[in-house]
Amino acid sequence: MAKEMEFFSFLMEQYAIYKGTTANKILAQFEEKKLTDFVYSMYERYHAEALENAFDDIDRLLQDK
Repeated sequence: MAKEMEFFSFLMEQYAIYKGTTANKILAQFEEKKLTDFVYSMYERYHAEALENAFDDIDRLLQDK
């Protein structure tokens, strides 16, 4: 498995815990708002910073769409 996919899976699981839901529900939200590819492509940024920063960014993305 590619490092990007491993991190994306980890990020989805951690974000789901942060939001009190499941990774499947988070992924469904991303799919609905057409954000999956964008968040996946943010590997370089998200894996280099605190997860909380990625969570804040994801919250903004979901809110703006």
